[in-house]
Amino acid sequence: MTKRFTHLHVHTEYSLLDGASKIHELVAYAKELGMDSLAITDHGAMYGAVEFYQECTKAGIKPIIGCEVYLSKGSHLEKNNRGMYHLILLAENDTGYHNLMKIVSIGQLEGFYYKPRVDKDVLRTYHEGIICLSACVAGEVPQMILQDNLEGARRCIQEYIDIFGKENYFLEIQDHDLDEEHKVSAELKQLAQEFGLGLVATNDLHYVQQKDAAAQDILLCIQTTSTVDEPDRMRFNNDSYYLKSYDEMEALFGDCPEALSNTNIIADRCNVKMEFGHLLLPEFPVPEGFDAVSYLRHLCEEALPKRYEVVDEKVRKRLDFELDIINTMGYACYFLIVWDFINYCRSHDIPVGPGRGSAAGSIVAYLLRITNIEPLRYHLLFERFLNPERVSMPDIDTDFCYVKRNQVLDYVVRRYGQERVAQIITFGTLQARAAVRDVGKALGMSYGEVDEIAKLIPRELGITLEKALNGSKDFRQAYDTRQEVKKLIDLAQSVEGLPRNAGTHAAGVIIAPHNMKNYVPLQQGSEGGVITQYDKNKVEELGLLKMDFLGLRTLTVIGDCIRFIRETTGEEVDIDNIPLADEATCAMLRRGETSCVFQLESAGITKLVMDLAPESFEDLIPLVALYRPGPLGTGMAEDFIAGRHGQRTAKVLHPLMEPILKDTYGVILYQEQVMQITSALAGFTLGQADILRRAMGKKKAKELDSMRQSFIDGAKKLHDIPEELSDQIFSLLQHFAGYGFNKSHSVAYALVAYETAYLKAHWRPQFYAAFLNSIIGDADKVSWYINVCRNDNVKILPPDVNESGHNFTVHQNASIRFGLAGIKNTGDAAVDAIISARNEGGPFKSLTDFCCRVNMRVVNKRVIENMIKCGAMDSFGARRSQMLAIMDQAIDLGAACQRDKANGQLGLFGDDSFGVTEIKLPPLPEIPKQLILQNEKEIIGFYVTDHPLSDYKQMLQRFMPLHQFGGETQVQDGQFVRVAGIITDCVIKNTKRGDTMALLTLEDFSGRFPVIVFTQAYHTNVKDIYEDSIVAIEGRFSVDERESKIIANSVRALPSKPPTEIRLRIEAHLENPLVQRELMQLFQKYKGDDCVYLQLMGSRKLIKTTPNFWVNSEAPGFAEDVVKILGENCVVKKD
Repeated sequence: MTKRFTHLHVHTEYSLLDGASKIHELVAYAKELGMDSLAITDHGAMYGAVEFYQECTKAGIKPIIGCEVYLSKGSHLEKNNRGMYHLILLAENDTGYHNLMKIVSIGQLEGFYYKPRVDKDVLRTYHEGIICLSACVAGEVPQMILQDNLEGARRCIQEYIDIFGKENYFLEIQDHDLDEEHKVSAELKQLAQEFGLGLVATNDLHYVQQKDAAAQDILLCIQTTSTVDEPDRMRFNNDSYYLKSYDEMEALFGDCPEALSNTNIIADRCNVKMEFGHLLLPEFPVPEGFDAVSYLRHLCEEALPKRYEVVDEKVRKRLDFELDIINTMGYACYFLIVWDFINYCRSHDIPVGPGRGSAAGSIVAYLLRITNIEPLRYHLLFERFLNPERVSMPDIDTDFCYVKRNQVLDYVVRRYGQERVAQIITFGTLQARAAVRDVGKALGMSYGEVDEIAKLIPRELGITLEKALNGSKDFRQAYDTRQEVKKLIDLAQSVEGLPRNAGTHAAGVIIAPHNMKNYVPLQQGSEGGVITQYDKNKVEELGLLKMDFLGLRTLTVIGDCIRFIRETTGEEVDIDNIPLADEATCAMLRRGETSCVFQLESAGITKLVMDLAPESFEDLIPLVALYRPGPLGTGMAEDFIAGRHGQRTAKVLHPLMEPILKDTYGVILYQEQVMQITSALAGFTLGQADILRRAMGKKKAKELDSMRQSFIDGAKKLHDIPEELSDQIFSLLQHFAGYGFNKSHSVAYALVAYETAYLKAHWRPQFYAAFLNSIIGDADKVSWYINVCRNDNVKILPPDVNESGHNFTVHQNASIRFGLAGIKNTGDAAVDAIISARNEGGPFKSLTDFCCRVNMRVVNKRVIENMIKCGAMDSFGARRSQMLAIMDQAIDLGAACQRDKANGQLGLFGDDSFGVTEIKLPPLPEIPKQLILQNEKEIIGFYVTDHPLSDYKQMLQRFMPLHQFGGETQVQDGQFVRVAGIITDCVIKNTKRGDTMALLTLEDFSGRFPVIVFTQAYHTNVKDIYEDSIVAIEGRFSVDERESKIIANSVRALPSKPPTEIRLRIEAHLENPLVQRELMQLFQKYKGDDCVYLQLMGSRKLIKTTPNFWVNSEAPGFAEDVVKILGENCVVKKD
């Protein structure tokens, strides 16, 4: 008998935070042990099925697709705590695979209660093609046995036989040295004989090799947020849940050989075939008399005269060429589907981007208005988008206004049917630093210890622990010299890269030809909606149509801005037809006024814009491509700028390259240029050139060598170019292909950037108001951009009950009025009530008038109080203090007046004017300025009438602005920093040791930032640490992957003007200890804030004294006392 065994109960990494077997390692180890088949049975989901299938097929092992489902005790639709059982289902054939997907989808979509559950009715409906095993001790039959209910066990077995058929139901035995297992196995052997059923031995494996048990244990701790040492936590009883060899399994189940051989009988019966690379395109409903191909041509022909004034030979040729490829490749339906939903957007006032990515290179997309970029004018290549020589799904990604993105999704669902549309899953994985932090926590290490290690891992994209050990000396040293660090990192490495949780992909949407459950298993998405259990790559490999629906805030800004322009000036801006060489727009960009302009805001790119000095939209196209680490680091940007200003530095290696590189001054900037050069010099078709470009970009050595030869041969044959020159050109192309940018994408995004710049240049208040509304949920950003507006002389006015709308609006075409919804505690209902009362009866005249007319059930006392305090009622002409004083009376009067109205009582003269008596205002002084500012800040999040730091502007220029520390900051971890501002939030905390520390939020004109003051610094500086204190802080910048903060060494009150400096001239003969002692006494006597410098005339030194020697030089007696010590003219004062 051959030593053959198949594992049929296998958990991979996709049993999230429970299985630790990485699929490729699992398959490799099974191969090493000589196994010829292997199953995957993750808990309640099929996330890993496709990857597992592909890995197995690659290794020459037969994949068995299965799932360990949760079976509810009653109906899967009841949400109750009656518990559930485990059950193993394996797909025997394609019918079984489809049924398994349906069962798993039902569990996730209908039966989810803590876990995805199904019931026996579901199994009955979809049992065909499925082999069932009775599962581990958590299965239903084993549970009955453990409760000594053998009758129950028999009933269950019969029920399963009725559902699946006798030959498809097996009793599963396991041995991990658990008493329960021994008890269950003994009974199952009896029952198997009694019912004539087969036994199957499995090992319920959760990790690949025995040594991986610790990693899986850590995963369990991360899942249950417990530490390794907790006595009562969930854990496995030993380390035997791994992929055992035939010999190891035989040692356990030698007394029961059929339990081993049955695994192979099952494996031989299971044959599921997944199809890859066949397109599964949904049908597009075309009008009568057309098919997809003819309808697509019809739409393009119809659009030609609208898009082109003159339809010349070039345009015709390009159109025929593209349609020809689209039809040959079978993509006509695809274009119609995209055309249809974009058409829906354009007719429903949903802003759509001008295109993104390579789709902008297509004239068909341009004619259908899928893109707004004319490809011939910008020399964009269709083959970069759809390559006839490489069959792959074209990718049309679409940007929509982010507010209305869901409307588009809803339309697609209505158009193709709920059951055919789904979004896509993504898996959050344990990345290097997160793995270290999570494992450290599970090992019970303190936050500080773990933080110190995690911070040693370099902050690079795609960093792994292995790379960090090879790249960072400190990290390596900690690993080599400290036992506890080695343990932490070894464990972190074993869980690194494992999926941690499932989420919804930000943009991907799938449309299937029929019910989605026929193609992929489904589940609920985290934000509602249905998502696939296979990720985007797997879904595409299966041939399903994936679209990216991206929400782009900028489109919302453009749409809102155009609306504001219409409302305030009556002008109608057609953003698709603005002048592309507008002088005001380009001049604004040349001055570096790029704030709020799409993609051109950062300091780095602003400098690039100024260096390039754009004169039209086309000058912005290279910007997007140049502002990336590659081109900036290799001198491409410098070459380009020099060329732009007529001092060309880049050399062109062959005259044929000149026309292709003319626009970029000899620099190879775009992927399209790489393709054109290959085609012009070596006669490649653009399709072949695109394959070469991809090979260069991905550095595929084997492909490149053969292509290099064809390039050299082609260049020799066509143009007699000598070998070493063409070899040199090929190497140059290869170098640039790594950095090259897709020109179609550059053009599309440059257009959006230009549109925003154009709106900003001509309608600044409208543009800023639209921009502020797009970030309204982010208080830090709003306060930063409010400062941007102020610095640009656009006034921001406080909310006003007579003028404000919901959000920011444009006031009299020049300033921006804050919205009522921005006032704390003011919900949408209250704002609606105020606006509708105002629309009905005109502006409110006074607080009393307001209370009588606005629906007081919705607008409560707190809303009114906040409105008074933040200035929203200043237009009534009373002081805030006076209105607060009469507020309660006004509210009572208003309520009474509304009651009378409701009861149908009329005023004396039979009309509605209740002759409301105005309440007399008490003669009160206004609230102090500081309190007014505090109220504004608290209620709307910003200082409106003034800023508490406005007297400190000059002083603040000496410090680093706080916004420098946010986002992609240039400040290094541990760098010394000096900052200043107002403490807007101050939390005093006690440490575990009982010491005191403070957590502050510091704010200046540019933004806000967290500051931590530890115990020692807190005690030294305690007198200046309180809310609204205006301070200067020195300390160190501290950054990790979760947050960045400043750790303060000192916190001191900030004087509102720079200190006066005084210089004391000390003649040579006075440089002696006696004079020194007299000066010390003088400094003690006149202590103050004026900085003292000592100018020693003899030793020719200038010494700045420390603050404890500073004086108050205005104090009476000071001047006379100094002269007594140092003589006449010894004081030089500087302000």
